[in-house]
Amino acid sequence: MHVPPSRVIRPQSPSQTTWIASAELPTKNGPLQMHVFRAEPGSAGPPGAWVEHVALVAGDITDMDDVPVRVHSECITSEVFGSLKCDCRDQLDWAQAEIVRRGAGAVLYLRQEGRGIGLGNKIRAYELQAQGLDTVDANRGLGLPDDARSYDVARDMLDYLRVRSVQIMTNNPDKIEKLRALGVDVRGRIPTIVPSNPFSAGYLEAKRVRMAHDLPARPHAHVPGIVATVPPPDSRRFASGNHR
Repeated sequence: MHVPPSRVIRPQSPSQTTWIASAELPTKNGPLQMHVFRAEPGSAGPPGAWVEHVALVAGDITDMDDVPVRVHSECITSEVFGSLKCDCRDQLDWAQAEIVRRGAGAVLYLRQEGRGIGLGNKIRAYELQAQGLDTVDANRGLGLPDDARSYDVARDMLDYLRVRSVQIMTNNPDKIEKLRALGVDVRGRIPTIVPSNPFSAGYLEAKRVRMAHDLPARPHAHVPGIVATVPPPDSRRFASGNHR
């Protein structure tokens, strides 16, 4: 029996990503190869502490072009606790099923909760949303960016997996631009449209209107817009197909 040693992907980079381990994972959609990566300070995740990220791979994607890839950020509220406020869990489930259905692809699961602001700030933003702000203004009310995510770890994962080019599973044009800026060859987009519910419809409409996500309009969704009181801090256009 032999367990391969860990491997640093970009040894000269100031923010290093290291491949740690891999094993087959049986899932409800079929077997997936699970790779674990460790990101050092400067990559996605809390500063000053390493974070472990995951790549779930279906089929053989080595040296392949146009690989279907979902770059997905952690959402503990929906994926673990079953929150209905967003579409994150449904998109994750759909992406895993889709790469199995296609026979090849990858889901890159990045540990950057709440669009990168962390779980505590995300729940504080939820409180502001309950008072009437939408997801964008809630972040701004806390003095936080609309989207604080980074994707250097995703780039490093794709390098390790030897993926030459990708078809990104997303509705988010900013994600595509950030990946391309890192040198990822994004050839096109696969929409990830999942059903909404009465709790998520307003959030999805705000992402469409305020963040230019390519989502169907929800004319009857309530998008909050009233002024809310901000509690004091305690820590603190895209079309389907090719887009260049």
